[in-house]
Amino acid sequence: MSLFDAAFGYVLGIEGHPTNDPRDPGGLTRWGIAQNKHPEIDVANLTLDGAKQFYQNAIWTPMKLDFLPTPLNVFVFDSAVNQGNAGATKVLQKALGVQVDGVLGPVTLRAAHQQQPQELTALFLADRVLDYMHDRDFDIYGRGWIKRCFLVARAF
Repeated sequence: MSLFDAAFGYVLGIEGHPTNDPRDPGGLTRWGIAQNKHPEIDVANLTLDGAKQFYQNAIWTPMKLDFLPTPLNVFVFDSAVNQGNAGATKVLQKALGVQVDGVLGPVTLRAAHQQQPQELTALFLADRVLDYMHDRDFDIYGRGWIKRCFLVARAF
């Protein structure tokens, strides 16, 4: 099993059930993919294989997650699923102390390999929680988002 497969399986454990919370700006969501954020996808009829392909092509590969240290790459993947690619990259860049531009490029990748892995993953998760606290929906979903951070840290 590849690391992507393990990360995808983990995310499905959190995001696997369809939701349509009227308070959620994403609207109908299935496999963690929100219809309003991805109008090009028929979320209502999205298969598990389709969701896996989406995550591979829209998050894992473009974010170069195979080139980040493990388990940091899994934490960044989970963050991108929940906060978007640019949001997850900005949290990572803040944790690394590099320019925060939302682009996971060579400077960010190099910096990730120069840090102590446990320290960096702890900083990433702390900064992820702090980022959530500034979200307008924190009062509604914040407890669950923070719980998610603890669960991914425990799982990997």
